[in-house]
Amino acid sequence: MLQIAGHHHISMITKNAQQNHRFYNEILGMRRVKKTVNQDDPSMYHLFYGDMTGSPGTELTFFELPSVGRTHRGTNAITRIGLFVPSVESLHYWRERFSKYGVSHGELTTYIGRAALHVEDVDGLRLVLLHVSGDEVPDYWTAWEGSTVPKEHQILGMGAVEMTVESAASLAHTLEHIFGYALAGETEQGLLYQSVEGKAYGEIVIVEQQGPKERAGRGSVHHLAIRVKNGEQLRQWYDRINENGFHVMKITDRYYFESLYFREHNGIVFELATDGPGLTVDTSIEELGQRLDLPPFLEGRRAEIEAMLTPIE
Repeated sequence: MLQIAGHHHISMITKNAQQNHRFYNEILGMRRVKKTVNQDDPSMYHLFYGDMTGSPGTELTFFELPSVGRTHRGTNAITRIGLFVPSVESLHYWRERFSKYGVSHGELTTYIGRAALHVEDVDGLRLVLLHVSGDEVPDYWTAWEGSTVPKEHQILGMGAVEMTVESAASLAHTLEHIFGYALAGETEQGLLYQSVEGKAYGEIVIVEQQGPKERAGRGSVHHLAIRVKNGEQLRQWYDRINENGFHVMKITDRYYFESLYFREHNGIVFELATDGPGLTVDTSIEELGQRLDLPPFLEGRRAEIEAMLTPIE
C-alpha cells in the first residue's frame, strides 16, 4: 500500500551561506550534515542541516543566491515551518537564547493547539518552535552530540508545515485524494492534515488567503519534500500523479535520494523523495558536512566548482 511516511526535507533560499550556517548551526544547534551544490546549477551552494545523520524529516536545506532580493509575502506559498522541541521548558530556553543572540522572535503562544514560539531566521524565513507534547516522533531521529544546544532542548525534527493558498479546497483535495492525507481537524490557523493519521511528524496546515501572490526572494521556501520508501514506489507515485491530471516536472536521481517534482493547482511545489541511500552514502557519520561533497557526475568538475564558491568557514 502506498503511503506518504511524513516530511523528508524542505528547501529554502538564503542570500548568504556564512550567515545561514551561523544561524542554523551555531544558534539553532543543528548539524550541517551536507555541504554540496545545486545539482542543476553547481555555481551555488546547497546546504543541509538536520539531526546527527540528516535523517528524513529533520532536514532543512538552503540554496545560496547572493544576488537575491527580498521576499514579497503573499498567498500561494509555503509560509511557515514548524520545528519540534522536547518541552515547554525548551521554549523558555529558546526565548532566552534568541534574545541573547539578537534573533527576532515573539513571545510564548500557541500554534495549532501546541505551545509555540515564533522566530525568523536571518533571511526572514518564518519558523515556529513547537512543543512536541509527548507525541511520537520517529525513533531514528538522533540527537547530535556536537550541538551548541543542550540535548534536553535540541530541535528534534520538522513539525507542521504551513501553506497559504487561494484555494484551500483544491490543496486539500490533492492531499486527501492523491496522497492519502487525513484531516486531523480545524485549528485557529487553518485546516490540519496528517500524512500518517494520528502522527504529528508529517503535518500540513492549510491557510486560505486571497490577495497578491508571493514573490520569492531570500527566506522564501522553494518546495516541501515528502517521504516515499524507495524508487519502485516513487514510480508508482509518478503514475498516480499523472493519472490525476498533474504534470510531473521531472523525475531524477539526486544521488542521496531519488525524487520527482510537481506543482499543485495553487502553485505549491512538492517533491517526493526516497529515504535512501541517504547523506552518508559518500561520507562517514563523523565527517558529515565538513567538506564539499559532489555527486559522481559532478566530481570531474570539482576544481571549477570550488573556484565559483565563497568559502563558508
